[in-house]
Amino acid sequence: MDLDTDVPMEDAVEDVQLTKDAALSKKPDVSISSINQLDQWIEKLTQCEPLSEADVKRLCEMAIDVLQFEENVQPVQVPVTICGDVHGQFHDLMELFKIGGPCPDTNYLFMGDYVDRGYYSVETVSYLVCMKVRYPNRITILRGNHESRQITQVYGFYDECLRKYGSAAVWKLFTDLFDYFPITALVDNKVFCLHGGLSPMIETIDQVRELNRIQEVPHEGPMCDLLWSDPDDRGGWGISPRGAGFTFGQDISEQFNHTNDLSLIARAHQLVMEGFSWSHQESVVTIFSAPNYCYRCGNQAAIMEVDENHQRQFLQYDPSVRPGEPTVTRKTPDYFL
Repeated sequence: MDLDTDVPMEDAVEDVQLTKDAALSKKPDVSISSINQLDQWIEKLTQCEPLSEADVKRLCEMAIDVLQFEENVQPVQVPVTICGDVHGQFHDLMELFKIGGPCPDTNYLFMGDYVDRGYYSVETVSYLVCMKVRYPNRITILRGNHESRQITQVYGFYDECLRKYGSAAVWKLFTDLFDYFPITALVDNKVFCLHGGLSPMIETIDQVRELNRIQEVPHEGPMCDLLWSDPDDRGGWGISPRGAGFTFGQDISEQFNHTNDLSLIARAHQLVMEGFSWSHQESVVTIFSAPNYCYRCGNQAAIMEVDENHQRQFLQYDPSVRPGEPTVTRKTPDYFL
């Protein structure tokens, strides 16, 4: 994305920094009453009961107050547990927290795709956003390619909101909120985390910092690529069969890691049967955290723990036992985005 260049770069950077510093100085404190409200919402959601439309509206307002201060490349410290796609499988998300440990006792980084496909997208995204507002320094939630208006109208979240609330108001509240989600994270300056993959228009992490993320996911360009691209066995850049983003080879990922002094790229976005999969001689790892994806794929899920010494451990898990299976209003497309 192009940057405005109507003023000298030095002045522009200084003005931006002053504006950011002023904004950060006004960052709102979460009141005791808000904490109590959040705890009540979390307790309700833990029972897989959706919030009221009025509560979702208030939650999204509170979340914007937190997320607007986060960066395109959100810094995260170790130890942290890194998670992949969840896709509305709420009971499996609860299993994830049992396996990995409760938040805030455990720090979490989620790499997007909280909605669509599963039956409980509303409860899943509501829960994670509640946790983000309640424990903003303990949980990081990145944007996935499904956190968009266009994709959610096709793959389930829009229909689920209509079914559970009788209108699209809650869908609009959440999709407006998605625009504020950070698009990448950097764990101790060594592990670059994002939903999809690399972009031919991005050589350095600083270029990611310059993007304007507060918008719908574009159909093309660097922001699109970061949420849509996939690693590939072939070298160089390739056309993605998804119709958005690119495929990138080992030469690309190794050069990106070298240029940015990284040890690893961690990403999600692809179903992997063991829950995690290494690519490009362990310069890229894919993490997928929705077991038995779409309630039929038979895959395990995994999360990756990174400790204080940057040692990594994968925890794999199977689907939780779900109390009954609700019906959906229509069959979602078979193509796995």
